[in-house]
Amino acid sequence: MKNVLITGATSGFGEAIARKLAGLKTCRLILTGRRNERLVSLSEELKKQYGTEVITLNFDVRDKTACEKGVAAIPTAFHPVDILVNNAGLAAGAMPFDQSDPDDFERMIDTNIKGLIYMTQLIIPEMKEAGSGQIINLSSVAGVDVYPNGNVYCATKHAVNALTKALRIDLLPYGIRVGSVSPGAAETEFSIVRYHGDTDKAKAVYKGIVPLSADDIADAVEFMVTRPPHVSINDILITPTQQANAYVFHRKE
Repeated sequence: MKNVLITGATSGFGEAIARKLAGLKTCRLILTGRRNERLVSLSEELKKQYGTEVITLNFDVRDKTACEKGVAAIPTAFHPVDILVNNAGLAAGAMPFDQSDPDDFERMIDTNIKGLIYMTQLIIPEMKEAGSGQIINLSSVAGVDVYPNGNVYCATKHAVNALTKALRIDLLPYGIRVGSVSPGAAETEFSIVRYHGDTDKAKAVYKGIVPLSADDIADAVEFMVTRPPHVSINDILITPTQQANAYVFHRKE
């Protein structure tokens, strides 16, 4: 059995990844997130449907102390953490840099970069001691290309990709695999959060295309975690067929 810790498991990619890995019936799941009711509901569902051993940790990855307390509360049976999926992340706002809200900048930096750093640094020691492990960071096509009004969000995802590459080098002597998944346009709560609850703007993002689903990304993570120990999937970039890069789409009316 592999112990898998997934951050941001209350919706979108994180929830889909939890469901996918529960279906393997070879994983114990540690699910974290800010919305406790959703965590508990998902946990009970996975236990009932798959017989999966699941624990939930209700905290915000932006809070370093909360991260420390959360990891410290993981029961012995769920150690060592074999797989860490750093999924918690978001976009906030889509305006030119000089017109953007600095609070949105802080929220993205604190979640997408600092939260990933906190959780990864807490989990690495037990992976090193075990002489194995796997870290999967959820990045974005925005970490490969930049696009209009993406500015700080793109910067945070470029940072995720840089950290992924650097971690792969630093952890190479310890048998720890480090990789990333970079989705293109995927219809989840992502755009609703980005546009501060404006569903019309969120829907317009996917107008004229068939976007990726959370399950598509979960499939990629499943592929990564089911490779044999000598195989490391370093990076997976996934876009809808109608998307060429971060900003070029072929939309059909």
